[in-house]
Amino acid sequence: MPPNHLLRLTALRRLNSTSLRLSQRSYATTPFPEQDIYDVVIVGGGPAGLSLASALRSSSVTNKLKVALIEGQDLGPQKPYKPKPGTFSNRVSSLTPGSVRFLENIGAWKHIQEERVQDYHGMKVWDGVSNAKIIFSSDLLPTAPTIAYMCENLNLVSSLLSRLDELGSTEILDKARVEGIEYGQDDGELDLTSWPVVTVSSGRKLAARLLVGADGANSPVRTFAGIETRGWDYGRHGVVATLRIEDVEQRKQAYQRFLPTGPVALLPLPGDFATMVWSTTPQYAAKLKSLSPTDFAAMANAAFRLSHVDLKYILENMTSGLAEEVSWRESATPRDPALTPTHIVDVQAGSVASFPLKMRHADSYISERIALIGDAAHSVHPLAGQGLNQGIGDVQSLVRTLEHAVQHGQDVGSLLSLEPYYSEQYLKNHMLMGVVDKLHMLYGTTSPPVVAVRSLGLSAVNALDGLKSFIMGRAAGR
Repeated sequence: MPPNHLLRLTALRRLNSTSLRLSQRSYATTPFPEQDIYDVVIVGGGPAGLSLASALRSSSVTNKLKVALIEGQDLGPQKPYKPKPGTFSNRVSSLTPGSVRFLENIGAWKHIQEERVQDYHGMKVWDGVSNAKIIFSSDLLPTAPTIAYMCENLNLVSSLLSRLDELGSTEILDKARVEGIEYGQDDGELDLTSWPVVTVSSGRKLAARLLVGADGANSPVRTFAGIETRGWDYGRHGVVATLRIEDVEQRKQAYQRFLPTGPVALLPLPGDFATMVWSTTPQYAAKLKSLSPTDFAAMANAAFRLSHVDLKYILENMTSGLAEEVSWRESATPRDPALTPTHIVDVQAGSVASFPLKMRHADSYISERIALIGDAAHSVHPLAGQGLNQGIGDVQSLVRTLEHAVQHGQDVGSLLSLEPYYSEQYLKNHMLMGVVDKLHMLYGTTSPPVVAVRSLGLSAVNALDGLKSFIMGRAAGR
């Protein structure tokens, strides 16, 4: 046996206390202090990063891996989540039953504040130009009628942090900005030249067998890996707000209307609350954010009731008295009362905000000792409500991949070990993003031939219960 190999085996024994799951071909020692050597370093303390940390620690296969999570913000105020009574955050996600099952399996869902989660069992979608519609009802999924669960992101983050506290062993470095990422060194005993080393704002360095980027659309980890992204800006902003509705009996329904400027959705929250996501032009978004609460509530009602021509006129020509104008036009506009949602009566103070809409997809989710999950890998239009669910799907796939690597004595950071994650998730996410992108383009026109074709297609799908059941099942993660 060569002398340098003996040195490596000796160094491995000295590192046993770090709980590294090393294969017989693994690296052996390090020029850094032992506490800075990790199997997995996760950058990003949002739902995707915290889900991955919780899943790795919950798995009987991977729970001996040494894991650290780096987050630039202070996570302290988010555990436990103590919102002001009678208010809801405007950052709300739609979780599929499949995503919730995963959160249950890793032990996080039991920490959720369930009184602040609202399931819904039906969804009504219609064309804002032709009024062609498709109605998804719980009757189509009799054994599991829930389509999705509306949950505040802060509630989910709090539950994941509580689960990590319960599990222990995961080192969380919050209030720690990533100052740089570089490759390690070869000290003669151990070659770390392929290991990413993350330097945080405190000056501490963390060497990672596997570095996971869960650090958002502008991911420093992705930049370090040299992975390019492809996509475009939609030239649209998503306006979000927390609303109060008139008829709480409709709270188990979701509504989405496709307007030429973008879709508008009203999704239920507990009690008489709902959350709205309105995709529209930057100019209209700025106008909506400038409105008084009364006028904003009126425009939210108008988005589901008035013609797109009326909406265009009001948003482009009126600066005051919008509530009165909407009320007058609504009284003169025929509508299907079974299709449109209950009236919106108020908007929660400070809840109106907007964000630009983009489509981005990384060329790859992996490189040597690098994996990307969530928004670091892909950003999708919110019209299908699948952004966070895609991230959770990434986590599930990556954990399965790492479990296989550990069980077979592989190096968890090698490109060969990571390949199954990329193969499983990339095409799946790409197809969903493509469908969402095409829907956005299809409904972003008022061209009569296009309107006629899309309306015919929507009506045809609405008449086929079997096809609707299939679509609902796929959307629910079944």
